[in-house]
This record gives sequence, structure tokens and C-alpha cells, in this order.
Amino acid sequence: MYKTTAVTFLAIATSFFIPVFSPPPKSYYHSLFISDSLSDNASISHHLYTLTRRPHHAGSEANAEAAAYVLSVLSSCNTKAHIVSYEVLLPYPASRSLILTRPPPEPPMTFELNQEIYNGDPYEDVANQVLPTFHAYAKSGSVIGPVVYVNYGRVEDYKTLKEMGVNVTGAVVLARYGEIYRGDIVMNAFDAGAIGALVFTDRKDYGGGGGDAKWFPDDKWMPPSGVQVGTVYNGSGDPTTPGWASTEGCERVSVEEVEGSGDVPVIPSLPISGADGETILRSVGGQVAKDDWQGSKDAPTYKVGPGPGVVNLNYNAKQVIATIQNVIGVIEGVEEPDRFVILGNHRDAWTFGAVDPNSGTAALLEVAQRLWKLQRKGWKPRRTIILCNWDAEEYGLVGSTEWVEENRELLTSRTVAYLNVDCAVSGQGFHADATPQLDELLKQAAQKVQDPDNSSQTIYDQWIGSNNSPVIGRLGGAGSDYAAFVQHIGIPAADMHFGGGYPVYHSMYDDYIWMEKFGDPMFQRHVAVASVWGLVALRLADEEFLPFDYHSYVLELQKTTKNLEEEISDKGIIFSPLFKSIEELSKAASKINDEKKEIKEAKGWTSMWRNDHVKVRELNDRLMMAERAFTDRDGLLRRTWYKHLIYAPSVHDDYGSTSFPGINDAIEKAKNLNTAESWHLVQHEVWRVSRVVRHASLVLNGELT
Repeated sequence: MYKTTAVTFLAIATSFFIPVFSPPPKSYYHSLFISDSLSDNASISHHLYTLTRRPHHAGSEANAEAAAYVLSVLSSCNTKAHIVSYEVLLPYPASRSLILTRPPPEPPMTFELNQEIYNGDPYEDVANQVLPTFHAYAKSGSVIGPVVYVNYGRVEDYKTLKEMGVNVTGAVVLARYGEIYRGDIVMNAFDAGAIGALVFTDRKDYGGGGGDAKWFPDDKWMPPSGVQVGTVYNGSGDPTTPGWASTEGCERVSVEEVEGSGDVPVIPSLPISGADGETILRSVGGQVAKDDWQGSKDAPTYKVGPGPGVVNLNYNAKQVIATIQNVIGVIEGVEEPDRFVILGNHRDAWTFGAVDPNSGTAALLEVAQRLWKLQRKGWKPRRTIILCNWDAEEYGLVGSTEWVEENRELLTSRTVAYLNVDCAVSGQGFHADATPQLDELLKQAAQKVQDPDNSSQTIYDQWIGSNNSPVIGRLGGAGSDYAAFVQHIGIPAADMHFGGGYPVYHSMYDDYIWMEKFGDPMFQRHVAVASVWGLVALRLADEEFLPFDYHSYVLELQKTTKNLEEEISDKGIIFSPLFKSIEELSKAASKINDEKKEIKEAKGWTSMWRNDHVKVRELNDRLMMAERAFTDRDGLLRRTWYKHLIYAPSVHDDYGSTSFPGINDAIEKAKNLNTAESWHLVQHEVWRVSRVVRHASLVLNGELT
């Protein structure tokens, strides 16, 4: 009889043992992603050069070619990529003219309204493909009126004019661009009684301050003939399909209904150059404007008018239902393919778009190529990563909004976060905006990436500066494609870039030469922003527990509520319901963090019997869905597309970010009316916000009441 000894048992067991290869941890691939071995600034430079060879506004053949290029690069990275098209209303300039009638003996002057080509311009042969300077969705019409100078055209500027006794009714206002969104400049002009608006790019703000200043191509500043074009639409998405996707054959509202919506101006407007703006100002008399309303040191003295200079402004648009193309690339997750981490950037530009937006497109393609290199080394994402290249952003966030509206239900149920980059690089200095639960993740990513302008420190070191803490903005403004994700359907999001505003914004001088000379000569800032962007995406896609921290949200809400309480402390508004809801959210944030810690500590040999993976999934769902709870299906009063009650654009500045927008809108109205009913509406909005904050805490707790 055969005896089985301990030794023979071990030998038999060993003979059946098959070594199992253990792949490197996800953190290994994350470190590899940001290493010099995978980054390629020469490739980024090539992408940017290729994308900006021609002007490529939305609906143009050149922009379709740029879409094909993005699609080909994504496909070459073994990414499943496709194009999603929409049929949307895009206006183009059909005719425009501007004539200034000056006091005798000066003759009338007709402006050429052209941006000048400089000597040696390598893009001279395609400059005629740049659209004539105009405002997208501006009202067609012809108006004649005396000029009134209104500084930046803000609400407070019109209050100053009223105090000076200046009547704007029946005038054509002249405003300088800056401080607020151009669409609100035109809207505010109409509200003040103006019949038309001209917006000029002042040398003081964009031309280097005048004097001996040089301009592009010799320096970074806007040339005297440079014009900042752009949209004046105050909504998001195709205005003929408000709230639903602009698919072929879909329902549309009429152009007349669009004009009645309040989202497009009802007076004509034009953007003009700094040189033309100063010429008009020389014809304006009346009182001398305040010191902080004046221009550069060698500019004419700015007076407010009205007149005696009179302008004849004529603009006519051609309304076209045009095809736009979003390019979508998908890297499917292995363990949780139904959870999405989305990266997005738009492609369309008003002219060449080297900064806005194709520095971001080049960075997106760099991220795609690095992810492909990781895949070739064995990496596979836990969750699905989606790379999106949007179209028609410049007209009003059209491509991204249509896609979100078409895919609303899937996105709200499956999206972990949306990570946006628009003008990826315009100069030095890292900046980021986010919904607060992503704050810590952004900081941690910035600590891992070297500062492109100082190799002895990280981006985080540069970012914190003298504040000892990075300044993270919020995503309340409607300045880029995160708007539909955050403000319409409540998805956690972040936006990041190097540099701030840049002088040649939305002009024909935003080209590859400007970037190569002034924005990022070595393309190392492009490399750095791709590193932070991709690293944040990888951690969201790969980490077992979503790296969200809602304590940052709690601190933000507490601070904002205290500020509001102090602002209207004498109006009898009770903020205790909101403070109570915030306290509940704080407890829920602590509770879910404790649960996460408990599951981590319990992991081990017994976890396969404990179904810990189910617990992790359920906990992550609560972290993911809590942001949705800050939305309200009725949206903001008179701005119902905006569902998020914590973050939305300011009612008088679409670029401005407002916390508690409904409360702020109601306070502004109540201050003007000062009636019991108007202050009661403020209290109602406080209650609305307190309810959504409580809903968020219930989601984090994960238990029914």
C-alpha cells in the first residue's frame, strides 16, 4: 500500500502549481504616465501645428478636416473612436458696416473693420478664410445714434452714468472688452435703453498699455487692428433646441421664439479694434470719464457723451443649419466598464486657435498617446475612459451641450467625473477650477508633476505661491464645456490650464507663431498640463475607492452661507435651515470616510467571503451620485436649463461664477424692489438650497429615511 507522507503531499501539490504573473500595481502605471519616457513635446508641437494651419470655425470644411485628424490620431492609439454629428443653428456675417459722423469740419469716416496682416505673416495665404469680425447671434439691423462711452458696460457702470446725469436712451454705446462676458455687455446696454453696442479691445488692457509698447509679432500684445470676436448668446447649446439634442429631423423652435427667449440680444452689436475705438472716442464730448475709466497713457481723454459723434451701425447675419462634429474615443474599463471618466476639449476656433482651443486639443491627443503606451505595457483601466473633442463651443458650448442632452440618462447614472481643458496653455502659472470634492485630488496630482518653468519644484509648489494653499476656483461660470456636465446634470468636474488671459484672444493673431514665441516656446507647459490632466483621470479610473472628499464641499458651503448671512443681516432672512443641512452633510462626509477606512482595514483573506467588492461599489456610487443631489429639476428661476443650485453663472456676467445663484438672483431683485414679497422670495431660495444640501447628505449616507 502506497503511503502518502507530508513530503510526497508537498511534491504532488507543487507539481500542480502554476505560477501566476502578478501585474504591477496601478500606481506604477500612474508614475510611468507622468515620466519623461512617455511624454513627447515634439509630438504635441506637431499636433498643434497641424490643427492650426487654417482658420477652422464651426461648420467649416477646415474644421471637418481637423475632426478627421483628431479621429485618426485616436484610432492610431487603438482607441475606439467615432464621430457624432448634430445639425445646429450657426449664424455667419452676411454684411456689416460702421460709419462715424463727426462734428464739422471733420468728414464722416467709414471703418474698414479688417484685421491687418503683418509683414512676413506665414498665414497670409489663408487669412482670407478668417470670418469677418462679428458677434455670433447678434441681432441683425441698422441703427443710428449718438455715442455714449460706458467703460466695461457693467451694471455698476450704468449706475455711475446715471449719477452723472448721462442718458443712454437712444444711444449706441461704446464699451471696452474685459471684466464681464461680451453678451452681458450687449444685454446691459439694451436694459439701459441703448439701440446698439460697439465693443472695442482697449490698448490699456490688451495692447501693452500704449506708449513704446510693441505688439505681435514683435511682442505678445494685440496689434492696433486686432479684434476680439465671439458669441453674445447667453444660453448653452443650439438655441433652436432648448433642452433636447439637435439631431437630424428633430423639433425646433423658430428664430422668433429664440429672440423671445431672452438668451440672445435684441439690439445690433459689433466688435471693433482698439484703434477704431479710440477714433470714435475722439468724437465724444461731454463730461470727462473717471480716472479708472481712462485708457492708456497716450490715448485720447475718454469722455462719456452722448455724442456729438454719431455712428451708423449696420449688421446682417446669415442663419444656417450647419453640421457640427464631436469626436468621441472610448477606452473600455475592465472591471467597471459602466463607470465613465470623461476628458473633454473643444476643437473649433474663431480663427487659427493656437491657444483657444487647440493647445487643449494637442494636450488631449498627448494624453491619448500616453494611455496607448501604457496599454502596450500591460495597463488596463478599471473604469471606462472617454476622450471627447467638442465642436461649436465658441458659439455657446453647443457640441458638448447637445451630446449631454442626448445622453443625459446614461451620463447621470454612470459618470464619475468630467475633466475639461480648453485654453491649455497661454503662459506661465498653473490654475484649476473644480467642484469641491475634487480639490484634494487636484492638489495631490500637482504634487507629482514637475513645474515646467522651474525644475527644482513641482507644479504644486508654484501653485501655492505666497498663499500657502492653492487657489481653486469654482465652475459656476459658463466659460467652457464643463457647463452642461456640472450646471445641467450635476456631475463632479474640474478645469485646468497654464497661464491666464492672453492679449490676442479670439483674434486672427492667435496662431502657432504666437504660441511658439510667447505662449510655450519649448512646449513643456503642454507636457505638464497633459500630465496633470491624465494623472487625475487615471486615479479616478483606476482607484478602487473614488478619491472624493466632501469635507471640502462642507467648508465651501459654510463659508458662502456665512458671507450671505452677513450681507443681508438686517433683512430678517433665516439661514438656520441651510446651516443645519450643511451640518448634516458634514456628518455624512465623515461617515462615508469612516466606512471607506473600515472596508480597507477589513480587506484580506476573508474579503472573498465578505463581498467587499459589492460594498466598495455601493460606497462609490454614493460618492459619485451626491453631486447630482445638488440639482433641482425646476432649475433656477427664469433660467431653468441651469439645474445646479450651488453653482451657476452670474445673471449679469455669464463668465462669472456664482455660489448659490438662486439666492443671489433673489437678493439682487429684492434690493431693487425692497418689498416684503421680494424678500420672501429670498427666503424661499434659501429653503430650496437647504433641501438640495440635505438630499446630498442622504445620498452620502445611503440609507432611506
